[in-house]
Amino acid sequence: MSAEIPTSRNVKVLTVGSAAGAIRELFTKVQAIDAKHGKFDLVLCTGDFFGLAKGEGEEYTDEDDVMQLLNGALDAPMECFIMQGEHALPQPVIEKFAKTGGQLSKNVFLLHKSGVMTTAHGLRVACLGGIFDQNLYSVSDSVHGFTSPFFTGATVEKLLANAMTQTATSSKAKDNTYGSLAAIMASTAASQNIDILLTNTFPSNITAFSSAPRPAPNFPSPPGADPVSEVVRRTKPRYHFVAGGGGEDDVPLFWEREPVVWEEESARVLRFVSLGSFGKTPESGKKQRWFYAFSIAPQTPTTPPPSRPANATRNPFTERIPHGQKRPLQNDDGENFRWGTVQGGNKRGRPNGGEPGKPPPGYKCKICESADHFISDCPDRAKPHEGYVCKVCKGTDHFVRDCPVKNAVGDTGGKKPREGYVCRACGSENHYIQDCSSAVAKPRGGPRVKEIAPDSCWFCLSNPNLAKHLIVSIGTECYVTLPKGQIVPTHNASDYNTARVPSVPGGGHVLIVPITHYPTYATIPADLAGPIVDETTKYKAALHSLYGKHGAHPVAFEVGRLSAKGGHAHVQVAPVPSSLSAETIAEAFKTEGERLGIDFEFGDVNTQTGPGDRGYFKVDLPDGRHLVHWLKDGVPFSIQFGRQVLVELLGIPERFDWKDCAQSEDDDKHDVEQFKTAFAPFDPCL
Repeated sequence: MSAEIPTSRNVKVLTVGSAAGAIRELFTKVQAIDAKHGKFDLVLCTGDFFGLAKGEGEEYTDEDDVMQLLNGALDAPMECFIMQGEHALPQPVIEKFAKTGGQLSKNVFLLHKSGVMTTAHGLRVACLGGIFDQNLYSVSDSVHGFTSPFFTGATVEKLLANAMTQTATSSKAKDNTYGSLAAIMASTAASQNIDILLTNTFPSNITAFSSAPRPAPNFPSPPGADPVSEVVRRTKPRYHFVAGGGGEDDVPLFWEREPVVWEEESARVLRFVSLGSFGKTPESGKKQRWFYAFSIAPQTPTTPPPSRPANATRNPFTERIPHGQKRPLQNDDGENFRWGTVQGGNKRGRPNGGEPGKPPPGYKCKICESADHFISDCPDRAKPHEGYVCKVCKGTDHFVRDCPVKNAVGDTGGKKPREGYVCRACGSENHYIQDCSSAVAKPRGGPRVKEIAPDSCWFCLSNPNLAKHLIVSIGTECYVTLPKGQIVPTHNASDYNTARVPSVPGGGHVLIVPITHYPTYATIPADLAGPIVDETTKYKAALHSLYGKHGAHPVAFEVGRLSAKGGHAHVQVAPVPSSLSAETIAEAFKTEGERLGIDFEFGDVNTQTGPGDRGYFKVDLPDGRHLVHWLKDGVPFSIQFGRQVLVELLGIPERFDWKDCAQSEDDDKHDVEQFKTAFAPFDPCL
């Protein structure tokens, strides 16, 4: 059963900036703040909790805070939720996440790179970790995991899809695992609205319409990202915390914006806060404020609308921002960060009456402290400061703008992919799919095949045209749905008296679908695959138990087809009578395959090929064995092959085309209710 959400009350939350590896020191400070201002219900740790991960060849020792935390020797003073910031996460952390689904220690939980959780107090908290790069965001074909510092379109889509699900968590949940903390109720949320949003990247235009003094003239730096603004616009958070950069040298700066009102959502109020870093402080100037304490109560349909803040501004996420809007001018007089003491009306060439092109008296270059040139003319400008790491290649001897890898050319003449990318068409790591010259993808320079976008994908929860009335269960990583025109007849089962039709309530033919948009199960990044595969396995086992109660057992099949258009991974599971043995089922697939030139072998996909390097058709037999056919380049394969074999095996060949088996929505809903009732005792996510 899902955790019980308590009655709404004010929840006291402490949000802190990047620990940057100073984990023990942060816990000590949090404990002191809690003793003075608490008691707090939970801590949200934004930005880089672990700091820069150790490089290849370097290992963590038992004395490192990271290993102390993972081994249980370093305790958090209260329940803490952490996220990915601007760096890849340490490998031991990724491995622990893969095993536990998120719990790193007794009180420390790692949030997914993009996702939504509901706390035990009823608050919906969304997280989008990583940094933004327009080139990588737009061409990336799969979600970047914790081994990459970047987020992509698929990462954002996963967050928005998860925002449509309702989760329930409890710190006292059975076995105290993150899996139980993040168990999602088998239902769809009424809206995507969340209470608290944590991101490492600023939304674009966040400073528009604001007159709040900024901590730096070029704040925020790097500038905001449109995808983050889209997340804010879609989820309408009540609090949004950002911890990445904000000032020169990517040092986080504190800034609190005036409130923003969501007029269309009963005057819902957004408060935006950029937090300074706990562990990474500016080389000069005052230490930035790195924590923010507040109280918030979960909202219910009966919650009265909040009063409108007196200092609320126009909404930069919903209102048109005038083109060319500029930041407020600095004061004409007084100390200026670049020119020194400036009198009104002076131009750059002659500040304070100095020589043309020369700095005024008292000016010092912020890079080398010379008084002979402006910072823009400094010869050391091209040299990174100590501790700087290029976000593309991880080098320390150049800025990202000068990175030699950034503009490297791949083996087919296009841009060279970032490390870890695999072309879905041919499995190469040396070119993007749009530059692939294989038989599956279009040659470079030829007509492009449009990728299937999540908003037009049949299986993405965020697609408004998705048949949500067919969904029967939603888990943390996957959902289960009845298909349109399922194999097993239900309302007209009496028409098939001579067929071997199973008697599972509601038919029993279902699809298990990862919530995030991946083309196949085998293309899911290794550091993200664990929880998804594990939940899929649990659903398969639950279906096996359900079918067994009704004299049947399951046959599951997946078409792992890699094409330029991609697709959305899913596994079809259908019941067949227990009288049909696994050997009989295997022989049916082999015989029909031989007739069509499709060869099979016993084995598994993930253990033999690694993620994403070959297309495949896979069958899970009732006895646990797997049949695999490897798709061949240029040789067509029908995605209906699995259905074709099963309808023949069950003696209902007229149900080969799903379109001929489609029912009215009322009949579909009746099947859904029948199946959900029968499946409830076995559903691993209830």
